[in-house]
Amino acid sequence: MPKIQPQGRINKLKPVSIIDIGSNSVRLLVYEGLRRSPTPLFNEKILAGLGRAVASTGRLDENSVKRALRALTRFRAISDQLEASSLHVLATAAVREAKNGKEFVARAEAILGVPVQVLNGRKEAKLTALGIVSGFEKPDGIAGDLGGGSLELVRVCGRKVDRAESFPLGVLRLADSTSSVAAAGKSVRATIRQSLCIEEMRGQPFYAIGGTFRALAAVHMAQKGYPLHVMHNYRIKAREALEFARLVRKSDPATLPGIDWVSNARRPLLGYGALVLEQIIRAGRPREIILSALGIREGLLYDLLDKKDQRRDPLLEACEELAILRSRNPVHAAELCVWTDRLFGSRLFEESTEERRLRHAACYLADIGWRAHPDYRGEQSLSIIANAAFVGLDHPGRAFLSLAVFYRHVGLIDENLSPRIRELASVRQLQQARFVGAALRVAYMISASAPGIISKTPIYAQRNNIILELPENYGALVGERLQNRLNTLARLLGKGAEIKLV
Repeated sequence: MPKIQPQGRINKLKPVSIIDIGSNSVRLLVYEGLRRSPTPLFNEKILAGLGRAVASTGRLDENSVKRALRALTRFRAISDQLEASSLHVLATAAVREAKNGKEFVARAEAILGVPVQVLNGRKEAKLTALGIVSGFEKPDGIAGDLGGGSLELVRVCGRKVDRAESFPLGVLRLADSTSSVAAAGKSVRATIRQSLCIEEMRGQPFYAIGGTFRALAAVHMAQKGYPLHVMHNYRIKAREALEFARLVRKSDPATLPGIDWVSNARRPLLGYGALVLEQIIRAGRPREIILSALGIREGLLYDLLDKKDQRRDPLLEACEELAILRSRNPVHAAELCVWTDRLFGSRLFEESTEERRLRHAACYLADIGWRAHPDYRGEQSLSIIANAAFVGLDHPGRAFLSLAVFYRHVGLIDENLSPRIRELASVRQLQQARFVGAALRVAYMISASAPGIISKTPIYAQRNNIILELPENYGALVGERLQNRLNTLARLLGKGAEIKLV
């Protein structure tokens, strides 16, 4: 049988595998390729608990070692099965500190056939920070990665990373070395106050990384009935996060609303994670807590990119890829960006750089639901965008994209739209989503998604009218539906509408 190129994958990308041997979990991530927008092809982890007894015995737990090595055997086989072009293996606090860490590394390398990079604290913190650089648009704040064996803190500003620090405050270590969460409080507080990053945190965001922080955020989401289940860029005001952390620290995990969102293995560690978060907030006084789904693995992937690719916009790259995979014509999607530039770049909108960026993303996503039944294209597109694994995008921006593409399909009708998604967007974003959706409806009525058409049919504002120019040889495209859609767009802007044959 001839080899068929999968149509759900980007052509010519070679998978890249990363194994992260942490103090609590051992995880394999196989990415579709070395890209600015990392897309996992396969993701599996086990909570081996390698660091469970390192604080008390100085050694990796033997049962945990056996579990980890079995997982590594499987992960090597999966990586080979997916024809990964490279395999990178990282090990962190538990392995670097344990007396039998070198022995474990030797056994792991024999199984994997590649070197295991045992990261020191500063290198671990740096890769953690690069995960934030990879996942956020112009980050500026302090990043903290809470693992099983250690807490890494690092200053991030744009693509600049400095003040990398590592502290022995991992949740497994705390559980192993203290009798209770309450007993750990004094040492956690004293250790965190030694941090230079903490001194610089006041009024800035704290980017929270790691499974325990994500578990805490999942419980917070469940308690609030948050409309999205997307963890990346979930934000909590510092005061609210402090109150929540204090509640979790004092509670039996089994009694917490939303605890079903957390695995059984993580539940006993929640109190320690809440304690660390509480002390970070008390000492550092950040403005807000921002959850990151990206960390050390994505930081390594970012570090492997050349400088040119590092500067690419991860959101726009991801949206371009979805246009390639799911739209009728990705060339037309790119043309929409240029076609809308003239209208939205006018004084009529006074569009910011970020609004322009999101509009371009909406143009790439405008046709990803075309294979659905016409009655459900808007809902399906909204669901895909609202839950997509986008990075470089906050939740209000995600709501804007979802709504803009929803309106592009259904018109400016809200009756089948859940009000919860609208709650995430600002009033201006809701208005802009309607403008963009209405403009896209005009474009598709001209082009029917065929490329090379709208580039010849400019749309712009002139005095009291929105003008759509059509070449004389496109005159047959003029009709009631095109005129009606142009009228709708113009009314939104308080203008008249005119189709001009030139």
